[in-house]
Amino acid sequence: MAATASMLTAAPLQAQESLGIVQSATAVAVAQLETVTVKGRHYDNALGSSDAASQGVVRAELLNSRPLLRPGEVLEAVPGLVVTQHSGDGKANQYFLRGFNLDHGTDFATSINGMPVNMPTHAHGQGYSDLNFLIPELVDRIDYRKGPYFAKNGDFAAAGSADIAYRTTLDSPFAQATLGANGYLRLVSAGSTPMAAATTLLGAIEVMRNDGPWALKENLQRTNGVVTLAGGTRVSGWSTTLMGYDAKWQSTDQVPQRLIAAGSYQGKPFGRFDAVDPSDGGETSRSSLSANWHDSDAYGTTQVSGYAMRYRLKLFSNFTYLMDRPDTGDQFAQQDVRKVFGLSASRSIDHNWGPFIARSEVGLQIRRDRIQLGLFESQDRTITNTTRRDEVGETLLGTYAQTAVEFAPKLRGLFGLRADRLLAHVDSLLQPLNTGSAGKSLLSPKLSLVFGPWSKTEFFVNAGSGFHSNDARGMTTAANPKTGDPLDRVPGLVRAQGSELGLRTEAIPGLQSSLALWKLDFDSELTYSGDAGTTSPNGPSRRYGFEWNNHWIPRPWLLFDLDLAWTHARFKRNESDDITTGPYVPNSVDRVFTGTVTLKDRGPWTLSLTERYIGSGALTSDNSVRSSSSLLSNLRISRKLSAGSSLSLDILNLFDRHYNDIEYDYATQLKGEAAPVNDKVVHAGEPRTLRLTLRLGF
Repeated sequence: MAATASMLTAAPLQAQESLGIVQSATAVAVAQLETVTVKGRHYDNALGSSDAASQGVVRAELLNSRPLLRPGEVLEAVPGLVVTQHSGDGKANQYFLRGFNLDHGTDFATSINGMPVNMPTHAHGQGYSDLNFLIPELVDRIDYRKGPYFAKNGDFAAAGSADIAYRTTLDSPFAQATLGANGYLRLVSAGSTPMAAATTLLGAIEVMRNDGPWALKENLQRTNGVVTLAGGTRVSGWSTTLMGYDAKWQSTDQVPQRLIAAGSYQGKPFGRFDAVDPSDGGETSRSSLSANWHDSDAYGTTQVSGYAMRYRLKLFSNFTYLMDRPDTGDQFAQQDVRKVFGLSASRSIDHNWGPFIARSEVGLQIRRDRIQLGLFESQDRTITNTTRRDEVGETLLGTYAQTAVEFAPKLRGLFGLRADRLLAHVDSLLQPLNTGSAGKSLLSPKLSLVFGPWSKTEFFVNAGSGFHSNDARGMTTAANPKTGDPLDRVPGLVRAQGSELGLRTEAIPGLQSSLALWKLDFDSELTYSGDAGTTSPNGPSRRYGFEWNNHWIPRPWLLFDLDLAWTHARFKRNESDDITTGPYVPNSVDRVFTGTVTLKDRGPWTLSLTERYIGSGALTSDNSVRSSSSLLSNLRISRKLSAGSSLSLDILNLFDRHYNDIEYDYATQLKGEAAPVNDKVVHAGEPRTLRLTLRLGF
């Protein structure tokens, strides 16, 4: 049990992290397993450390060796996850995983230091997950899980989740400056210092400016700060973190493919990096205070975390140009102002379950959002008409219990049950018919079985239910806010049911390999469109696929990563009277490949080259239009100057390939067109970009 105790008590310190991030709840007797660990501090995914083949941990050492175009791309360290952008870089990224176009985060839950990032009932999109406030240099680790098999994970975690833990101490203070083309400037400074009573104070500040390759300068201005005070040990400790973030930007949103092909618009040249509406853009800010506390005794571990956050967004977009309002243009504005409060607590105990060694855990999670929302028609960022305004109070209460049992030296089990209750009240300030209250409860059972290891290979069986919440406005809206036509109200929680067969092996020295065969069914693909203020109906769906992940360290200085994912995503038309014209789920990506080779500490040099391939996907439900595949190469070359100091060159899109970050298919209308035209609209990926970073340690 010594190995178990070490592993379980290590989790709280690492973030004093998200509540209950335990590497493997079922590893109640790993001292009896033959543990073989791939050497190095890039991954903590050894045999006996997880409950599913698709669960794992990524360490800071791996993240620090890879170049990033945007902060949210740290999540691409999660195998099979793709991060892109279809608008300005101050807006939340677009995420893809397991055949989901996760939009801005609907079915992938993300947290930082135990504080959720996803926003329910958001002005732009349900589960909106803006990671632009992330400071990659502070990340200590990412704990990721895929599928609805984990009792601690609730809303938005059906496809997966990632808990990002920030450092509470730094080896030494540093100052860092990055310069790049197109007005790119990023300054970061951070340090930590011991304080009285065995506490440590950490502070970091980031300032960033960027115009990007766009004909319309992005003029992104981002300011970010973090202060953390932490104390205690792995056994008993605490931390509190204050964060502040502010950003402003102009957007070059997606543009019609026909306009790029024509090469001109209104008598002027038009290319991949031009904008149709030059007044698109936005501004956002968030400030938060979070705290975590943990304590271990002879019987088990207690963890408590809480947070308070204030958030603001103003977003101006125009995706159809002149289709609805030819005289003024179709620009619309979305506004979101909210306060968020949350609390989580859990208690785990070691005990015997009959003749078997067991560990049980119970937990409570509560979140309250108080939201002011607005959807407006606008022209050049001036409000011309109000479509809808709402005040929303939303509470999500979740409780869970799980028990991990060692039935035999080569058989472990994890049994869990989660209960969630959503309560929402919407005051529609313009349309009384859309005012109302709604609620929904859901039970989600979970099961994991782990067999082995045999010949340094273990096998996993996982099954469970999960969910995502719907926008509260869709739960109470009875009349279309634009036309007044009657609308059907939608359920508050949408169930997902998943299963997975997997294995993880270390049979080849230095190679850690995992394979997962999975399936995920959703009761509905219905979504609330913040752009329209109404619900977009779609029927139930089924996705299945496989993932093959490999981490190989043939030499202490050489690391290979190879991740392959294939997905089949379809509507279950025989079970629903949905409105789709075909079985394909639009914007689902069929194939993802990521390969990285890293040469580290070759004298003073480190090199990392990543190749990311995104396959074609259906853009329409009848598969008549498909997206183009893309291949992107990123290179980082670093030279250590002294202890804590280095000079790095990032070459993003190394071979200057033309690719699209995102593609859609829908109707738009431009000046000179008599009627709307259905066409691909695309957001160009950025061309070859060089960035030079000087880091000085003190």
